[in-house]
Formats: sequence, C-alpha cells, structure tokens
Amino acid sequence: MAAHYATFGLAPATRAGAVLSNGAYEAHRDFWDFIVDGRPLLLRLADLDAVSPLAADLGPSLFTAHVRRLLLEEDAPLADGRYVLYGCPECEGLECGAVTAVIERDGPDVVWRDFAWQTGRTADLRRDGYPGIGPFRFHGARYRAALENLLSEAGPERGAAASRRVLLVGRRVALPARLAAALRGIGIGAEITRDAAGASPDELRSYGAVAFGSAVGEAERTAVRAAFAAAGSSAVFVDLPVPVVPLLVARVEQALDRCPQDQRRLLRLAAARGEVTVETAVPCRIGITAYRVDRLSRTRTAELFAGQVEAGTHRLAVDARATRGTAYVVARTSGSVLVAPVAGE
Repeated sequence: MAAHYATFGLAPATRAGAVLSNGAYEAHRDFWDFIVDGRPLLLRLADLDAVSPLAADLGPSLFTAHVRRLLLEEDAPLADGRYVLYGCPECEGLECGAVTAVIERDGPDVVWRDFAWQTGRTADLRRDGYPGIGPFRFHGARYRAALENLLSEAGPERGAAASRRVLLVGRRVALPARLAAALRGIGIGAEITRDAAGASPDELRSYGAVAFGSAVGEAERTAVRAAFAAAGSSAVFVDLPVPVVPLLVARVEQALDRCPQDQRRLLRLAAARGEVTVETAVPCRIGITAYRVDRLSRTRTAELFAGQVEAGTHRLAVDARATRGTAYVVARTSGSVLVAPVAGE
C-alpha cells in the first residue's frame, strides 16, 4: 500500500466548555489528540468541534477498550474496518457526526486511510471524504508503544485530573457559589475556600487553577500561593475581575488549558475601544463577545463577531459602545478560549 511513513504520537488537548448567553452549557472535555508528523490531526480537519475517543472523563474500562481498538486488538466498531477518531464532545453519538478512518495492518506497519465525515453505519468517501489527508503509514512498534504507554502505570496521566479542578478563594456568597455551579455544570470540579492552610499537599496538587475573588486581600493571596508552592503544585493563579459568570468561566477555562502553543487554533487576543485583534494558527470560525458592568452594576453582553477567518492576525472593527468603561472580551474557537481586558483610551 502506497503511503509515506509518518510519525505518530499523543498529546493532551482540551475542548473548552462554556456558559452560553441563553444559559445552556457546553461541556469541558480533556482528551488525548493524535499527533501526526508533529502536528495535531484535529487541526488538519478544518473547524471541527470534536474530541478523540481517548477522553479523560471515561471510565477505565471504556478508555482501555478504545485504546485496544486503536491497537487493532478488537474488531472495528463500524463497517468496512472503520474506526472513530473524533466524535461529538457532548454525546459522542455517531448521529451527530464523527471523523472515521480505516485502520489496518500492512506487514509490521499500521496504516490510517480513507478519512471521512460519517453519520451512519457506512461512509460515503466521494461525498464526505477528506481529500489530501492521509494515507498515513506508521512504524508498528512506535505506534503501539505510544498507545500502550497510556495504559501503563508508568505512562503519562491519561486523566489529566488536575486540569479539571479549580479552587475558588473567597467567601461563600452568591458569586462564588454561582461560578462553582456553572463550572460543575460544564464538567469542571470547583470548591470554595477562604485559605489553603492545613490542606494536604496531595489535595492542593489536584487543582489545575486557583481563582481569587476581588475581595481577597494580598496577605491572603500570598498565603495561598505559598501553600501551593510548598505542595509542589503547578496550578495557575488567576483573578476574577468582575462579577459576570460567563466571563469568569472563560477565564478559568483559559487558565486550565495545558495545550502547547503550537497546538492551538487561537494564539493571541487584544482589545481596545472599537477594535479587537485576534491571531489564529489555522483557518477557523471564531466568536467574540464583550462583557461589561455598567454604573448601575448591571451586566452588559454584546456579540461582537462570529465568522470564519483565515490563519494570521486579524484586526476587527467592533461597536465601541460595547467596549467602553471596564470591559472584557472573550474569543472562542471550537478548541480554545482567550480573555482580554479592553485597554483604556
């Protein structure tokens, strides 16, 4: 079978969750992405909102079954020897659509070919195929070693459990409680505390982020940081600047993102009154929303942009009224989220 040799690897990836303007939730999902020739395969598939079957929130038995399938130790779940590589992040049902491919042995090697978007038991390559992607030939021993490493106790942490928990430092009043509920609603564990004194190092290391409420003083922040440092934690510390839950959820999601910079769709975000600058690594669809609190402490939300952009840096003219005063903008792609304050005039 004609196919060039490609390198195969796995890397942590995240599908950022969200609290939408209508109150609905989009789930936060941590998963392992396939790295082919040094680049995430998902980034080759246009603007696709999907996750691989190697997701952190699966039970051990189901996760192991997915790995065994990719190792060709179990029969293909779909007709014609096809395997699911990416599926719906909300339900993973085939009816929502999935990226599938034929995976087969060719002598000592493993070959992925005939990539397609599939919504039923069979795939129509002429209508729904991905021309120009694959076939990929992997050295069998290296391919197996990468996948088997996920199953070994000495291998990388498949669950990335620490990236799915955040500690909210502040009083148990309305805002932290609502933020914790929203984070739990999208699949992120959240607890509220006034300090970290007396917590075990193992507990502190289980958090991927620590978020400080605006009423938390500098002495309290310093004590919390010291406790996490003593525990050897790699948690990211962020501030919660304004009492707007969807904005704060986005801020936490950004802090939890552990994807390397070269594996992201969204690279940079900056905002000034009347203009937003965003940099993307690949062609993708982005949405940009502005949040601000007016002088009467009312939350104001404005959808500034939603559309497809090419790879590169884009300066987008937006409604200056939506970014006046103390305002923040949130940019989202299907795989990541960035938050930026609106710079003063």
